[in-house]
Amino acid sequence: MSPPVDAIDALLPQTQCTKCGFAGCRPYAEAIAAGEAAINRCPPGGTEGIRRLAQLLGRAELPLDPACGREQPRRIAWIDPALCIGCTKCIAACPVDAIIGAPRRMHTVIGALCTGCDLCVPPCPVDCIEMRELVPAAPWRDDEARAARTRHDARRERLARRRAEHDLRLAQRAARKLEALDAHGDGSEAEADAEAARRKRAVIEAALRRARERAAAHGLSRRGDASGAATGPAPENGNRR
Repeated sequence: MSPPVDAIDALLPQTQCTKCGFAGCRPYAEAIAAGEAAINRCPPGGTEGIRRLAQLLGRAELPLDPACGREQPRRIAWIDPALCIGCTKCIAACPVDAIIGAPRRMHTVIGALCTGCDLCVPPCPVDCIEMRELVPAAPWRDDEARAARTRHDARRERLARRRAEHDLRLAQRAARKLEALDAHGDGSEAEADAEAARRKRAVIEAALRRARERAAAHGLSRRGDASGAATGPAPENGNRR
């Protein structure tokens, strides 16, 4: 029997860098457990990570797949304060909440939290981010990986909740539109107008249904109007800490 996904995931570095070809460490662990991915696709884990996975799974050790990158000393991101324009694109890209800042204000990388994933570099429109080797050099420890996973999971849940809250606000508007349709629909419309109204109602009702499903999935309370649509804070551009 293959070890559980949790055991495989626990051996991955939790950088969430996607260099393995998957959306993060957990998806990669799931693919390994399902026999859909080799154990040599994680450059941050390197040779030692491959050895640990091979031992856990009872598989032969393999050299790191060069298509995924190369093993290198631990690096962290650094933002040039003279060039940063405060666009928040790096904040949105960081999978572990290691960058702080606000729109149109300089951003800063919290070095102790940075996993060295490089994901903040490509979206920067002014090329003010560079990856620097950690000085003094130090390995990425298991406790740091566990902390990074916790931050990644918390960020993912926070963003999902904000999306659900945004959907609820849209549903509240849709509910008001339905009420307006009901208030003005006296049955005397022309056939073409009636058909257009039915199509519009179907679209609005579908939007309401999707929003309610997302709200239920995230345990949001339903308050406000009779439709069950709740209000919530507006989605943020980036991650203000």
